Amino acid sequence: MTVVSISMPDELADRIDEFADEHGYTGRSEVVREAARNLLGEFEDKRLEDRELMAVVTVMFDYETTTVEEKMMHLRHENESLVAANFHSHVGDHHCMELFILEGELADISTFVGKVRATKDTLTVDYSVTPVDDVGPFA
Repeated sequence: MTVVSISMPDELADRIDEFADEHGYTGRSEVVREAARNLLGEFEDKRLEDRELMAVVTVMFDYETTTVEEKMMHLRHENESLVAANFHSHVGDHHCMELFILEGELADISTFVGKVRATKDTLTVDYSVTPVDDVGPFA
């Protein structure tokens, strides 16, 4: 097995170690391997390929970290054909939430979410994907 060295904040390494202990993993390597497999498999759902999709992407960050807000603005402008709507809100005393509504294909949504996740200093990135053609008539 190949050995890979990664850098992470001490707090994250501690959380991984605690998670491993609490859930019966043999160590942090096993946790990181499983997380990597899950991340890589997220957008490999064959049921979503070749379909028109909508997605909701929610990003939380500290409001003092202006670089995140700037990056979100750039992502919106770079992906105008994908981003159907965008909403910015202040949450609590120190956080901002950026909400994106996307309409497009799986590969484009996956790339967008990957770029958001890769943005330094984001606190959380959550998303959901729904096929538009699954939405039935309203009764």
